[in-house]
Amino acid sequence: MNRQTLVVGATGGIGKALVAALIERGDKVIAVSRGRDIDDTWPEAVTSYRLKSHTDENIATLINHLHQNKVKISLAVVTTGILHDEDYPVAPEKRLEDIDENALLRYFAVNSIIPGLWLKHLIRVMDKGQPTLVCLSARVGSISDNKLGGWYGYRASKAALNMLLKTASVEYARRLRQPLLVSYHPGTVDTALSHPFQRNVKPDKLFTPTFTARQLLQHIATLDRQQPCHYIDWEGKVVTW
Repeated sequence: MNRQTLVVGATGGIGKALVAALIERGDKVIAVSRGRDIDDTWPEAVTSYRLKSHTDENIATLINHLHQNKVKISLAVVTTGILHDEDYPVAPEKRLEDIDENALLRYFAVNSIIPGLWLKHLIRVMDKGQPTLVCLSARVGSISDNKLGGWYGYRASKAALNMLLKTASVEYARRLRQPLLVSYHPGTVDTALSHPFQRNVKPDKLFTPTFTARQLLQHIATLDRQQPCHYIDWEGKVVTW
């Protein structure tokens, strides 16, 4: 059987670091990137696929290709996410009056719908025994932990992602043996996503993508598979839903 790992968003800051960490531990990696974003330095252990966009049809086509080639995914990590984007524009809201219809649509499209589509299709090619699927979430997606308010679109879209994962874990557990679905808060990582918001972050709490990738792989290896869905942070600690 052709077992591999899969990284969605493989040329982003965290995605690229994950690919490197997986190669280092000897995995065969499927790296999914958008458009022309391909890393030419990847070795033969990496198979690259480019999607023009993360639509239902495009994801289904790729999954069908993997299925036909008898690929089984032991670990999949979906790293797609958006916090700000000057081109749309999208930026965290400070008050109710800042809520914008188009910005909300963009937040949910990237942070909730795209991972949801991957959840939908990946089940066809996940390893039947003890597969792991991770989506990068955020602590601010926790409803119970929300004490400060603000960031309406980002918070809501990450909370929706958490619900999609939690709900999917019920069905994954019916169809696969001891699957593990993980909503992962990586902390503040030194990438383009967090760059405008790093000013008030303590130096020891601004993490490199390499550190983030290694923490993620370390923690998911220790999680209890009797519980099919976990919400944890970069220290491996539980984040309340």
